[in-house]
Amino acid sequence: MLLVLLLVPSVALVSLWGLATYELGSEYREQSVQHDLKTTVGPLNAALFNSLERERRLTQEVLASPRASRTALIRQRTVTDRALRAFEPLTSADTRDGQRGLAAAISRAVRVTGRLAQERRAVDAGTADADRAFAYYTEAIEAGTGVFAAISHGANGEVTGLSEVLFDLNGVVDMIGREDAVLARGWASGRLSAEDYDLVIDAIGTHEYLLESRVVPNLSAEESRLYTAMTRSEAWKTRVALEERLQAADGDGIALSPARARQWRTATDGSLARLEQLIGVHSQVSNAAGAAAVQELRLYLYATAALGLLAVTLVVLVTWRLTTLLRRRILAVHGQAQDLEQRLPHVVARLEQGEDVDVDAEVPELSPAPDEFGQLSRALNLASRTAVHTAVRQAEQHRGFERLLQRIARRTQLLIGLQLKKLDQLERRHEDPQVLEGLFDLDHLTARLRRYEENLVILAGGQPRRRWRRPVPLLDVLRAAQGEVQDYRRIEIDVEGRPWISERAVGPLIHILAELMENATAFSKPPAPVEIKATPVSRGIAVEIEDRGLGMEAEQYEAANALMQAPPQMDVMTRADDVRLGLYVVARLSKTLGLQVELRPSAFGGTRVIVLVPQDLVAERPRSVPDAAGGPSPNDAAPLPPQHRHAGPRPADGPRRADGPDGLPVRSRGQAMADVTAQAPAPAGPPDPQTGPVPLPRRTRQASLVAELRAPVPPDPTAAPAPPGAPARSGATIGAFQRQSRKNRAGARPPAPGTDQPEPLTTEDRG
Repeated sequence: MLLVLLLVPSVALVSLWGLATYELGSEYREQSVQHDLKTTVGPLNAALFNSLERERRLTQEVLASPRASRTALIRQRTVTDRALRAFEPLTSADTRDGQRGLAAAISRAVRVTGRLAQERRAVDAGTADADRAFAYYTEAIEAGTGVFAAISHGANGEVTGLSEVLFDLNGVVDMIGREDAVLARGWASGRLSAEDYDLVIDAIGTHEYLLESRVVPNLSAEESRLYTAMTRSEAWKTRVALEERLQAADGDGIALSPARARQWRTATDGSLARLEQLIGVHSQVSNAAGAAAVQELRLYLYATAALGLLAVTLVVLVTWRLTTLLRRRILAVHGQAQDLEQRLPHVVARLEQGEDVDVDAEVPELSPAPDEFGQLSRALNLASRTAVHTAVRQAEQHRGFERLLQRIARRTQLLIGLQLKKLDQLERRHEDPQVLEGLFDLDHLTARLRRYEENLVILAGGQPRRRWRRPVPLLDVLRAAQGEVQDYRRIEIDVEGRPWISERAVGPLIHILAELMENATAFSKPPAPVEIKATPVSRGIAVEIEDRGLGMEAEQYEAANALMQAPPQMDVMTRADDVRLGLYVVARLSKTLGLQVELRPSAFGGTRVIVLVPQDLVAERPRSVPDAAGGPSPNDAAPLPPQHRHAGPRPADGPRRADGPDGLPVRSRGQAMADVTAQAPAPAGPPDPQTGPVPLPRRTRQASLVAELRAPVPPDPTAAPAPPGAPARSGATIGAFQRQSRKNRAGARPPAPGTDQPEPLTTEDRG
């Protein structure tokens, strides 16, 4: 702002000074060029003009009387050629800043005089008569008159007025010369035709008008004395007397005597000499006035430029001084405000951490000066103290609300844990398929409810309490997350290899994956599957969750990814109506663990979420843990086909965690139902002591698909027909699963001392 206060007046003043200087400079350059052109072109054009006047008269005398001497004409032609050679270079003169129309007038004069040699040859050969020669020379002289007219108009009014008088004087010379040329052929022939008489009368009237109306009123005192002496001379009076006799005579066939011709010649030559003297004096006066005007304008330009520069310098210096003083005062106030600005974030951060803040100690009173800036400092200090007071009150209210919310959520989680424990006991006690199906549904709903309660804890600033003491296979993590999704049957899991997850990341990762799976199933239309693919990469493990829903707009993807990169400090009350609470939870947990979550458009039109688990959260499989069903180690086992990759056997009582946060191990309904509904009944019986426990029933192809997606299977002729009204999941299947599971538990050997078993997941362990 201060820079604007400095620059605006300075730039405006500099611009005005520069514009005024430029205009004066342009005017000076224009007048200087016009003066130079006038002093250069004027004399050359006058010499050519006068030479053509004399040559016109002599040519008329030669054509009118063959006995006339040609010696004078030849000498005059030599003078005219010399004047023409001096005039022709003016066509290349720079007239851009000169008088308007000067270049065109010079070009016309050169173009007309270019035919002079041709006309002379015609005169010498006798092919051109007097009228033709008179018309040509008159045209050439008029071209010279046009040059006089062009140089008489300039940028300076006073000089232009003097130049116009000079132009009128040359017009008087032209009229007298035209009269003299017409009479020259009359004196030679002794008679004056009617046409020639009219030309003479017009010329007399024109030069008298120019002298009396245009020249005499604009002459200076010295020029008036010269004019008076000219008009009182004997030659001037004689010429005027002869003109008056011509005007008084009848215009038809006037007789001209030789005596009158000699008298006219003497009087006309004397009058023209007097006129040329007056023209010379007036030309000097006009040139002197032009030079004085140019000199005066140059001095005015220099003075204006110097004074303007001085004024600009003073204004800039004064403005700079005032701006510097204002800047110092503003910087002082800014320093105080910056100190408060540095204090306030620390105060707010301490308030968020639960510390008590003394407002008087954190925002001390300022010592402002007694002026406008002092008033600003006092207002700033008052606003800062008010802001800190408000922040303290809001922080206390926020902390109290978060503690209340966490306390309620924790108590609700305790009740949910007791409910899961009770459901587990009921599932172990009953074998009725319908009862088990209802218990599994309650188990599944309870697990989802626990996740929602954990969402409240996370949004209130807490962390989930579920912890693991040992690494867990990624497949179990994915299955645990699947078990907490409402429409879990649509989720297809594909894990490449057998990676394990570090114990500190199991709970949050289950919660993150469950939220993302829930979103994928909620925003895609059934029965479209949701594909989960986990692949080890160079930087860890990439878990891809891809649905086939409607997807989002590009701006929504950008906003969601920005949220994942920098999750905001959540206030649950301000986010109560936000449908993206699950994304906030994912962002908070991902930031805590160091996961990278990115949302992209799917090739199917839905959304593809990539969760990158960093390498430090990936654990190696414990060497003491045997492979599933006593098989080889993961390093030696061949990968399973995709359709059977995750259909291996599992303990009937479900994977359990050694100690949950509530001490309530519960079977996962999502995992148990996924296996039970997809397995065929196995023959019951005691386990073979040679081979160990009998594995659980194998999964039946297409059992997990809906009826619309199943391929037709040829009927088994050996199978007994199903009774009418048989349920989709028969009691025999559920009973076989329960009996075989109990037999396996009863016949399983305890692990050898010193060995370490993996920690299986339960519904309580799913996030």
